[in-house]
Amino acid sequence: MQVRRVLREPLLHFLLLGLALFAYYGRVAPDDDGKRRIVVTQAEVDLLATQFQGTWNRPPSPVELNGLVDSYVRDEILYREGVALGLERDDAVIKRRVRQKLDVLFEESVAQSPATEADLQAYLDANPAAFRKPAVVSFDQIYFGSDAVTPQRLEQARAALARGADPGTLGQATLLPSHQDAMPLDLIARDFGEKFAAQLAKTAVGEWSGPVTSGFGTHLVRVSAIEPAQLPTLTDVRDVVAREWENERRKQAHADALARLREQYQVEIQAALPPVPSP
Repeated sequence: MQVRRVLREPLLHFLLLGLALFAYYGRVAPDDDGKRRIVVTQAEVDLLATQFQGTWNRPPSPVELNGLVDSYVRDEILYREGVALGLERDDAVIKRRVRQKLDVLFEESVAQSPATEADLQAYLDANPAAFRKPAVVSFDQIYFGSDAVTPQRLEQARAALARGADPGTLGQATLLPSHQDAMPLDLIARDFGEKFAAQLAKTAVGEWSGPVTSGFGTHLVRVSAIEPAQLPTLTDVRDVVAREWENERRKQAHADALARLREQYQVEIQAALPPVPSP
């Protein structure tokens, strides 16, 4: 009688039904979404062997290769367990590595089709300053030092030059070259300073002019030849334009992907930020 009464208890029926459902789910459901299944493919084993070869300059022995696979499995287990415990959260190094990988995925998402001639010509036309050849200048210079130079001293030097004096006998001794032949203006700016290069580009050809100021001091200069800056043809700079076009395309793909993701997030900044100045 007592057994029958127990078998008629609703609580027992509910418990048995729950156990049956649990057993059924255990048979048909995936094993933790596959997270506890580690598959080591042939490609991964080959990669391990290649990395070993690159480090030790020889292929791994069978024992070493098996050890590499064991280490791979161990690392994968520890990584997954760490993620399961949330150990990757708030880790600046891990966040940076994930961001870097995602950046690469964004940039590689663009189509791999090469640029057409029309694409490259349009890019060159839209960015002339990036590819313009600088002016090329041939000039002589006389250096007068870094201290203040009086106008009278410069006038005396000009008068001497007009009488046919050797420029090398005037001014102050310096390691700076007294003559530069066919030097691009950007390299002149690098060596003498932006101000010197800008003044040189405006100097009349064939005349001693000055004072011209550089990062070293005061000069008299004579430009003997100048070739103006010019925009090259696509044929002349095709490889450079193609490289920059591809870089721009990757950057744009990255920006577009990030913008699409940003739209899926609601960002709340709970801090007082200073106003951004107007451009």
